[in-house]
Amino acid sequence: MTSKAPYVFARQRTVLKILGTHVTLQEKLRQQAMKDLGIELIFEPRGSAAVLQKASVSPTSFDLYEQWSNSIRPLWTSGSIQAIDKKRLIYWDEINSLSKTGKISPNAKMGAGDAPNKILNIQYDGTLGETPTEQISFLPYVHNVDSFGYNNFFIPKGEPYLTESWGWLLDEKYRGKVGIVNDPTIGLFDLALAAQAENLVQFDDIGALTKADLDALFKVLIAFKQQKHFSGFWNSVPESVDFMRTQRVVIESMFSPAVSTLNSQGLPVTFAAPKEGYRGWHGVMCLSAATQGRQKDAAYDYMNWWLSGWPGAFIARQGYYISNPQRSQKFLTQAEWDYWYQGKIATEDLLGTDDKIAVKKGEMRTGGSYSKRLSNVAVWNTAMPTYDYSLQKWYEFISS
Repeated sequence: MTSKAPYVFARQRTVLKILGTHVTLQEKLRQQAMKDLGIELIFEPRGSAAVLQKASVSPTSFDLYEQWSNSIRPLWTSGSIQAIDKKRLIYWDEINSLSKTGKISPNAKMGAGDAPNKILNIQYDGTLGETPTEQISFLPYVHNVDSFGYNNFFIPKGEPYLTESWGWLLDEKYRGKVGIVNDPTIGLFDLALAAQAENLVQFDDIGALTKADLDALFKVLIAFKQQKHFSGFWNSVPESVDFMRTQRVVIESMFSPAVSTLNSQGLPVTFAAPKEGYRGWHGVMCLSAATQGRQKDAAYDYMNWWLSGWPGAFIARQGYYISNPQRSQKFLTQAEWDYWYQGKIATEDLLGTDDKIAVKKGEMRTGGSYSKRLSNVAVWNTAMPTYDYSLQKWYEFISS
């Protein structure tokens, strides 16, 4: 009697679909997470406006969503995301005060608009609010402050917090060489800060613009656009890099990874520390309303992985912070930690996420330390009560 080999049943790897932007949906992160977690990850990176639009209408198209905090209210209202159980987050207690209270330190400016703590907690009546509960709307993970970048071949370096100003985006000197992020909840604030800095309009609360505020702002902006002040409106970080690299623009809305990429290519682009304060953003990782079973378990594993140390160190090298930085410190060299988090002079050349030199020995990070930068937020990315009207005005502006 011949023996037969036993059947071998290979367990199918769980597949997670992650919808987000180019900022965090990077191939090195995907490969490391698959290696560490033993799951299959499908990344779908898009521009931020396109990501929010798809997630709002099609929760079955993703398991996890990664973007900025201004997308939370629209996603929660549309029913596209489900509550996250804090008890399943291994590192919850390590997450710092910025995410939980809106302030990195007691003396920090709160910043107008939706500071992360205002939209984090799911209240017992189903709304989003500040009172802590056992359920949250997003995993607090990457975050940073944004401003604008400018090419020092054409624009001399200003002084952080003293002379650099959002108003530069509307300075006549740069007409035809200005780029703006094409996102109605981000580009809008860059331009509102610029218009206010130039005394073209004034707002009582820049984080909650009224219809009258928006009408006044866009009257000014459309006039600038018709005078061909803006060279273009970029939709993704790679596109913003191209704008600056090809000299289509000399000043533009920028995110930190774009500045790091251009610096690693030898272009002297400065990331401004505006005297009016930064536009702050907080990364959000959300669980699709449609995600259940093994996918949901794997999604929690992936969320916990993001706060486990290595990912936070990786994104530090493109200038981003993680909500529990001490766990990532051991994955960074002392020189990296001192430069990226402490705001100290680089004691050696530092590599970016592309393994090219992003920071040269002797350089200091614009805006200083983590604490100083996050203490100077003028406004947070926000979906305002006038969100629908602001979308209408934005698209009128873009098409004018």
